[in-house]
Amino acid sequence: MAHDLARPGQALGAKPLPVAALLALAMTGFICIATETLPAGLLPQMANGLGVSQSLAGQSVAAYALGSLVAAIPLTLLTQTWSRRNVLLLTVVGFLAFNSLTAVSNSYSLTLIARFLAGAAAGLAWSLLAGYARRMVEPQQQGRAMALAMVGTPIALSVGVPLGTWLGTVTGWRMAFGVMSAMTLLLIVWIVIAVPNYPGQKGGNEVSLGRAAAMPGVRAVLSVVLFWMLAHNILYTYIAPFAARADMSERVDLILLTFGLAALVGIWITGRVVDRALRASVLIALFAFILIALLLALLGTNPFILLFATAVWGITFGGAATQLQTALADTAGKEADIALSMNVVVWNTAIAGGSILGGILLDTGGVATFPPAVFVLALVAFSIAYAAQNDGFPPGNRRH
Repeated sequence: MAHDLARPGQALGAKPLPVAALLALAMTGFICIATETLPAGLLPQMANGLGVSQSLAGQSVAAYALGSLVAAIPLTLLTQTWSRRNVLLLTVVGFLAFNSLTAVSNSYSLTLIARFLAGAAAGLAWSLLAGYARRMVEPQQQGRAMALAMVGTPIALSVGVPLGTWLGTVTGWRMAFGVMSAMTLLLIVWIVIAVPNYPGQKGGNEVSLGRAAAMPGVRAVLSVVLFWMLAHNILYTYIAPFAARADMSERVDLILLTFGLAALVGIWITGRVVDRALRASVLIALFAFILIALLLALLGTNPFILLFATAVWGITFGGAATQLQTALADTAGKEADIALSMNVVVWNTAIAGGSILGGILLDTGGVATFPPAVFVLALVAFSIAYAAQNDGFPPGNRRH
């Protein structure tokens, strides 16, 4: 896939993509996602090891998300004058330290603190990765570079999480976090060897949170992020009860695998079209998601329809991070890092909001209410993106 993503840039006469460096960023994203979701598959073991209920053990996921929410913007502002590789190494060393602390902790409170701090490291990482990838390549290659740098997310969701769950079940949950630390140690060496360094903002030229937030295009893109990810997370968070509606409660693993593999296809497609047709790719993805919500509302009890819908849903979601962060960085210009830190906050708010809203829908109307809710939210996202043709999602080739 790395080779396929690199090839179009070469066809344009541009320099080859720095694949090794971009894959180091992708590995950072992989560790962010795998660290966040690992407890979800190991709740019984973690609850046993820490002497708490499974519901309390599950708060380790919430603590991580809260860390990202709280820390992304202030840490980005604090480190904006630092050299970029030092900031990247800081985030990765944070994962090494806090995953190791989680692996050895016998205290529930200490585990929550470690998870919160790991989430803070992730918040800083996500605000950095897209801008870092863009700086490594020529302007006409930025979309493809970001697609390659973001490939760690669907890989973590489709392969990393199930493997981590299996490893934790076989060897214990502490070993699973220990393996994450070992991978992080290798990543530190990889970054030092392969990732180029770039200066931060010069003193006196630091970007402003208020200036970035005031940009119409930034507001439009972040609004699309909010509604699109709310819709996605209602379905993704509660996929198990939704699968039961189609008599597939024993095949949730197949549904998640289908989604993850389809997401890889989506990011590959996005890497090939994002620089030429960013607006069109966003609108097509959202329109397809709207149709999938309608299909699930009408025929979602059929297991074959559910698997087909999941595959299309995965394709539409796979490129979303690349599409939305490219649009946001293009719109924000030199305020890109701050705008991307705001994206971290909005994205994590949508994850939490999808969990809360999905829970309310599940308790009040059952899983049959999910597709209509997803339909409405995705339609709102589509309408905002469609209207933002001047600021946020302009037509044609990306404006370099």
